[in-house]
Amino acid sequence: MERPNAWLTYSDADMQDLETVAKKYRHFLNVGKTERECITQIVKEAEEAGYVSLEEKVKNGEDLKAGDKVYQVGMQKIIALYHIGEDDLAEGMNILCAHIDSPRLDIKQNPLYEDTDLAYLDTHYYGGVKKYQWVALPMAMHGVIAKKDGTVVNVTIGEDEDDPVVYITDLLIHLAGQQMAKKASEAVEGEKLDILIGSQPLKDLPDDKKKEAVKENVLRILNEKYGVEEEDFLSAELEIVPAGKARDCGLDRSMIAGYGQDDRVCAYTSLLALLEMEAPKRTSCCLLVDKEEIGSVGATGMQSHFFENSVAEVLDAMGQYSDLRLRKALKHSSMLSSDVSAGYDPAFAEAFEKKNSAYLGRGIVLNKFTGARGKSGSNDANAEYVARVRRIFDDHKVCFQTAELGKVDVGGGGTIAFIAALYGMEVIDSGVSVLSMHAPWEVTSKADVYEAKKAYKAFLLDA
Repeated sequence: MERPNAWLTYSDADMQDLETVAKKYRHFLNVGKTERECITQIVKEAEEAGYVSLEEKVKNGEDLKAGDKVYQVGMQKIIALYHIGEDDLAEGMNILCAHIDSPRLDIKQNPLYEDTDLAYLDTHYYGGVKKYQWVALPMAMHGVIAKKDGTVVNVTIGEDEDDPVVYITDLLIHLAGQQMAKKASEAVEGEKLDILIGSQPLKDLPDDKKKEAVKENVLRILNEKYGVEEEDFLSAELEIVPAGKARDCGLDRSMIAGYGQDDRVCAYTSLLALLEMEAPKRTSCCLLVDKEEIGSVGATGMQSHFFENSVAEVLDAMGQYSDLRLRKALKHSSMLSSDVSAGYDPAFAEAFEKKNSAYLGRGIVLNKFTGARGKSGSNDANAEYVARVRRIFDDHKVCFQTAELGKVDVGGGGTIAFIAALYGMEVIDSGVSVLSMHAPWEVTSKADVYEAKKAYKAFLLDA
């Protein structure tokens, strides 16, 4: 069933609200290009809205009670925020969960080398990427370098107007006959995604250093600016991402083009929805996780025990902890797995089934199931839960649509929904449709961003 275009429903006041949300979201994309940067901005906005650290509250011997707003951060890459409600926590929470990691290139632990008077950094790509899309673009370097003395240096190169950018070369078209004959997946190899970072040699070096004079010059620059040495790369987390700010897209400014919208578009609208909550009856939670793009693994991914442990600490701070109450709190919760969906692209219509596709401008997308090869890896939400979410959205005049991720047997993908469902809670995927998903620059509709924020707030209020 075709759903109406959200743009046609907006009043002048709605349009003002929409532009406010879009402006805040663009800013978030610009200041949060890594997980650590996202967490820093999230904590800043949460504290401005009255949230306090759960650890600090416990350390000060303060009990949690209805109305309190707290957050807990893990390894600067995962965060859970809670607005404590009046109802017994063992009766469950309303949870919005999204991921804040995005496809990128990671610098290897032994990355720096020189070849023919050019200096490079070796990389390992992170998440599912079309490798040929990441060449011949201005790129920026973000991340941290941890030194043995315990200090951590923040690195950002390539975002300010006066900054240099880094770059991945591609073969000129005049000599690319063999390259062009390869499959797209083979045209650019992973080991060829090395970052060009210098070409000027350092003068007056001893003979044993002259063969790597360009590399030595790069090391001199890094040492002068950040106080680091080559060995410090061993304990660095440096990410290579597209340089430049998110921008309005289209002559009508109806869309946003920017890096990392999968899944920061859902993460930020989930955060906005939570921060707007006032005195919830049922505890509201926003969980923003790492590592989804590589299987939700590690201590900061959804498969970790971070969330379970965090809820246990909340219960304990309320004087209500027991293992059974923890299990009940998780089981009785309702969640929106806030993750993006593939926007229908008429340029590639052969990959989509039109009746069951997500369209830009028609509101937030409900994916009853994701997965591939017969729904493999999918949560597949219960029909009764889908009906309940539909009712909530309709009651709050949220524009929404339903979709699958492309044609059957064409491909597929997964989210964190099935992991949360292991607790027995009701979960459904619900997010924004994206064009060029996983490309260096992705496109979303401002209307869908706005409807996502409305949908998430409605869910927190009434689920």
